[in-house]
Amino acid sequence: MAKRPRIAVVGSANVDLTTFLDQFPKPGETIFGQKFDLGFGGKGANQAVAARLCGADVFMVARVGDDLFGPSTIKNFENLGIDATHVRQVSGVSSGVAPIFVDPSGQNRIIVVKGANDELKPADVDAAADMLKSADCIVLQFEIPLETVYYTIKFARKNGIRCILNPAPAQPTDIKAVADLDYFVPNESEAEAISGMPVRTVDDAKQCADKLLASGIRRVIITLGANGSLLAGSEGMEHVPAFSVKSVDSTGAGDAFIGSFATFLGEGLPEQEAVKRANLYAGLSTTGVGTQKSFYDRARFDAEWSSRSKG
Repeated sequence: MAKRPRIAVVGSANVDLTTFLDQFPKPGETIFGQKFDLGFGGKGANQAVAARLCGADVFMVARVGDDLFGPSTIKNFENLGIDATHVRQVSGVSSGVAPIFVDPSGQNRIIVVKGANDELKPADVDAAADMLKSADCIVLQFEIPLETVYYTIKFARKNGIRCILNPAPAQPTDIKAVADLDYFVPNESEAEAISGMPVRTVDDAKQCADKLLASGIRRVIITLGANGSLLAGSEGMEHVPAFSVKSVDSTGAGDAFIGSFATFLGEGLPEQEAVKRANLYAGLSTTGVGTQKSFYDRARFDAEWSSRSKG
């Protein structure tokens, strides 16, 4: 039986407000949308839920507002079996929200209002230190203050804990501050924004990964959507193809990849297989609407993996 990993997510919790529409409105134009969906999101929370559904024990360190979304977010974690001891409400601040607009092809545009996520500070990491030290892996994103991200990376290295950073949304990054990471996992647009290099093909991704590795980052995984993923380290690079799926909404696919990858790796699977499985888990998440609601549980995933990985 696979080891049951313990994963701590230090990151964001939002409420997603998803609108489906035939086309994006022009400036000053009002149009009718086709459908609306409200759900729990935030990159950190999404990654925590993906890891939990894949079978990990998951602990969340986050901040929510004192509005109606705050208690609901905490309750959602608890209902899913995620330890929310270190998810606290901040007085006088709104919860994070993410209005999401999805076109008929499944492509999305997202605006994130960070709200209480900006109140997650290094002191909060210290307050959760005992729990964090029990984790096999700490997962981070860029929807919380960078000082907290950098502080947590140092904490992970000091305590010998595997650390994965999803640098999303992309923003100027102190490469030296993230050099102690085990895995730096951007998508194409994030890799492009951080490296200053175009990332539109697998070859582009290889050149970008070379630059990131040369800057001091140990291991890089660039997720490439329908083109799969590129795994890069000092020993070389490997392109891991995607699986064919019928995508309806790509929102949260990157988070599905991160959470599942952390779990598969924590179970002791070889790195390449963990990436391959995470490719499938992320792809399957695009076949449903929303973020957390579209994530597969482990039984459904294992059935898909068994049928698709033969041969």
